[in-house]
Amino acid sequence: MNASGLVAEGIALLQRQPEIALFLVLALGHALGQIRFGPIQLGGICGTLIAALAVGQFDIHLADSVKNTFFMLFIFALGYAGGPQFFANLDAKGLRLGLLCLVEVVVVVALVLGAAWWLQLDQGTAAGLMAGAATESAVVGTATDALSKLALPADAIRQLQANVVTAYSITYVFGLIAIVVATSQVFPLLLRVDLRAEADRLWKTLGGGAEDAAAASATPEMIGRVYEVSQGRGRTLGTLTTLFEGRAVIERVMRRGRPLPIEAALRLETGDRVLAIGRREVLVGVAELLGREFADTAAFDAVVETTEVVLTRRDRVGRTLHELHATMPPQVQLIGLLRDGRTMPLLPAMALRRGDILKLYGPAAEVNGAVALAGERVQASSHSNISYASMGILLGVFIGGFGLTLGDVPFSLGTGGGALLTGLAFGWYQARHPQRLSIPPDALALMKDLGLATFIACVGLASGPQAVSLVRKFGIALPLVGVTVALVPACVSLFVGHKLLKLEAPVLLGAIAGQQCSTPALSAVQNAAGNTTPLLGYTITYAISNVVLPLMGPLIVALAGMLPPPHP
Repeated sequence: MNASGLVAEGIALLQRQPEIALFLVLALGHALGQIRFGPIQLGGICGTLIAALAVGQFDIHLADSVKNTFFMLFIFALGYAGGPQFFANLDAKGLRLGLLCLVEVVVVVALVLGAAWWLQLDQGTAAGLMAGAATESAVVGTATDALSKLALPADAIRQLQANVVTAYSITYVFGLIAIVVATSQVFPLLLRVDLRAEADRLWKTLGGGAEDAAAASATPEMIGRVYEVSQGRGRTLGTLTTLFEGRAVIERVMRRGRPLPIEAALRLETGDRVLAIGRREVLVGVAELLGREFADTAAFDAVVETTEVVLTRRDRVGRTLHELHATMPPQVQLIGLLRDGRTMPLLPAMALRRGDILKLYGPAAEVNGAVALAGERVQASSHSNISYASMGILLGVFIGGFGLTLGDVPFSLGTGGGALLTGLAFGWYQARHPQRLSIPPDALALMKDLGLATFIACVGLASGPQAVSLVRKFGIALPLVGVTVALVPACVSLFVGHKLLKLEAPVLLGAIAGQQCSTPALSAVQNAAGNTTPLLGYTITYAISNVVLPLMGPLIVALAGMLPPPHP
């Protein structure tokens, strides 16, 4: 069989068994998405869509039930993961930065509707334009779901849904490049600031040391070590505590098999065994002070553990890391802080927010006491509560069935919007009750990644044949409009954040990246800043926009259908 025959046989196989095409698209798309062009990386979702549109040219279709099922998994997981931080940000500080998210939504919707009126875009193309220019993939799903509810022939609905993903794929790339370049290169020039110097100043203002600025997100490694005293004989524990400068503590001293009281005046003798807990860089040199090192702490009948605790106590919310640490036992060290799944810099003056995950290290007894000072222990488990997740999705489908009429156009949240809202509520409840096992973070990440990628692959395969006609119809107009929709709200937010909110440049640029839900933009801003201070603005706006923007998908579909034709 010649080459053309092999190709024809391969295409026939994909048409007979479209599930093979699905996994082919996922493999090719995520490989394509990993390719980096400077600071730009398409990511697995956009790569999957491009691969699906290409493979979809061979008229390959998967059942709609596959697409719908995986989208419900994704959108519920998206709400579940964002719920704790979304509700935690509904306070004075969060709503202050949330003004930038309001700017994003209002300006983007206005621009998209204006472009739809001027260029006579159909509802699907308008929704795809918004999803791509705002770099929010979830809008593709909510808009596609809303289009399926329109009172139109099946062929017309399929065409509109195809236009969503085609317009998204075209405008996403240009919108992504525009926001990355603007936030990291252009906006600092407009602000007339040296971003690296401003970030370094902010870092030091928040209590960070100059030596930590280049590795802002690095988590200090805490360890426990046992030393047998030889050259350290005669030293007191008070002397050692002074030498450690608060970065390590003596947890226990054993002499001839018996524990001694931990007192500053205790003088060490030859043969004593000492358990020290602290940062690795400090304990590396302790052997020279005391004697040879043992890694086994079990002989001391002491358990040293690392524990995660979710911040739920109201009297701790808004306090700084320094204030929290001052209330904890000296043997317990704070070695990590996660906010919305991202590692935050451990800056003493950084304010804590409800739902933050604190990582504590120290002896088990003292850690248990420290947990009670902050909130509740996070239950680590690899088991997912399938019943809990299924109930949430089922309730979301029920809520999404309710609707209202805007003019002559029916509007409802749809399956996607309903599942997103129940995901928010279920995720918030889980954060308030972390002792009740539900969906582990790794399982949640898989639900999001696999759910969205499979949904995008399905709609991309179905849209392949129609994609070329849309590109020919609008040509360069869609990319240009996509850049405009990406940049105009960012520019408005730059003015609002700088002139009205008086935000520091690193925080403002991080917040603009967050309102656009653009992780590549955040990475570019952090590289330009030299530390992770942009995260202080990014996490708040990202948590809000990541929930609000997907809800705009059905709204764009409804409003675009009400637009009058442009004047001749």
